Amino acid sequence: MASTIPIVTLLIVLLSCHAANAQLSPNFYASSCPNLQTIVRNAMSRAVNRETRIGASILRLFFHDCFVNGCDGSILLDDTATFTGEKNAVPNRNSARGFEVIDTIKTNVEAACRATVSCADILALAARDGVALLGGPTWQVPLGRRDARTASQSAANNQIPSPFANLATLTFRSPPKA
Repeated sequence: MASTIPIVTLLIVLLSCHAANAQLSPNFYASSCPNLQTIVRNAMSRAVNRETRIGASILRLFFHDCFVNGCDGSILLDDTATFTGEKNAVPNRNSARGFEVIDTIKTNVEAACRATVSCADILALAARDGVALLGGPTWQVPLGRRDARTASQSAANNQIPSPFANLATLTFRSPPKA
């Protein structure tokens, strides 16, 4: 676990820098969905208790989402007649997992706060909670992201870093767009 903390810290810094440009706030849902963070945390706790590695899988899902057109939840979109999504892009195919956990959390959030919270924010909170539940750091999550209405398999294939990239390569990539 100790060797993963620097990587998690790097991801947090990169993703926080991305969020800083988007007029987001940790209190975005304070009045419209005051129990949001508790709902997400409880669902992630159940998921991690069922399968420990799901916490890391959700963080990876968030990372892959953010690298393609920003942290907009586009990785969660299924293919449609008008676009081929990111789920089956080469870096995600047979490796991106945790979609059902996010679906469950979204269902729970919708039951409490109908049509209020974006899937992009749910994914961001779930990633934070997954890390914290596994003994890693925690942080305030800036909220208020808008969900993507489209996705791009081509962008995912071209923008997500290779699993073979070293730290120097990863740190010289430009951060995701707002």
